[in-house]
Amino acid sequence: MTTSIINSQNQAQEVGSPDFKLQDIIKSLPKECFVQNPLKAARKVVISVSMVVLGYLSLAIAPWYLLPLAWIFTGTALTGFFVIGHDCGHRSFAKRRWVNDLVGHLVFMPLVYPFHSWRIGHNHHHTHTNKFDEDNAWHPIRTEVFERWSEPEQWRYQRFLLNRLWWVGSIGHWAVVHFDWRKFRKQDQADVKLSVAVVVAFAAIAFPTLIATVGIWGWVKFWFVPWLVYHFWMSTFTYVHHTAPDVPFETADNWNQVIAQLNGTIHCNYPRWVEILCHDINVHVPHHISTAIPSYNLRLAYRSLQEKWGSYLHPECQFSWSLMKSLTDKCQLYKTDVGYLSFDEYYAEK
Repeated sequence: MTTSIINSQNQAQEVGSPDFKLQDIIKSLPKECFVQNPLKAARKVVISVSMVVLGYLSLAIAPWYLLPLAWIFTGTALTGFFVIGHDCGHRSFAKRRWVNDLVGHLVFMPLVYPFHSWRIGHNHHHTHTNKFDEDNAWHPIRTEVFERWSEPEQWRYQRFLLNRLWWVGSIGHWAVVHFDWRKFRKQDQADVKLSVAVVVAFAAIAFPTLIATVGIWGWVKFWFVPWLVYHFWMSTFTYVHHTAPDVPFETADNWNQVIAQLNGTIHCNYPRWVEILCHDINVHVPHHISTAIPSYNLRLAYRSLQEKWGSYLHPECQFSWSLMKSLTDKCQLYKTDVGYLSFDEYYAEK
């Protein structure tokens, strides 16, 4: 983008130029966006705990034909736990680090998600959003990478998208990345080992206890299926936040931080009950402008971005099956310096 704007010193600069920094956008936001409010943070915890308890009660009393609704509700409420931990990981939940670490571990435990390994990796995503070979949350498969794969690997990837299996992506990421402390820097390995130990201990106590009291089916009913719903939202939020046919991914030499965070992050509107249970994690653009903004201030920050930087924001979208079908149909491979291709377009070019 080369459209000029006037900064706070009334000097014309180009948003896409190297001289224009993310800090210039951060300075334009109201100071209230960055204020931590312990009461609002506590209210988020109360809402999530209450809704998760309500979800488990519904699972306990629901007849079999209402279980799918109870699973969806409970898994979505558990995603609210993750969003609270998400704030803790960015140190925007509380001013004291030990509070963030304690709450982060507690809310991640039922998800069996190691807090520190996720925190460290996720901060890397924010530093390298939409940059090939660096963004560790999600990036599309480039055509040259696809061509180096074996035929079985290519077939599996095509089945993954054509069968609309985007929603299991988070499970693979969780299993492969977050339990191996050897993949982290030496100075971070002690924290990662602690978080892995916490969730392994939780699972070692909670799972046998659950199976002993309500059986294997009870474990599936009360933990496994809600956990799958949680991962559905994890995968969906991550995918939709940064995927659209016109959202570019760049190599390091072409990457621009301001464009990646401001235009490469997408605001998607979800059903209101999802937004309430998930604490507005869908209001994601301001979070990529500054991770210091607590989730309860995201809407305030987004309104400010719309007013001051609206022409640079990506158009909003509405969550629906048609949206996910469109994304998985169109955004299948990525041709460097060109953009997304469907498999049909890719094979037509060959």
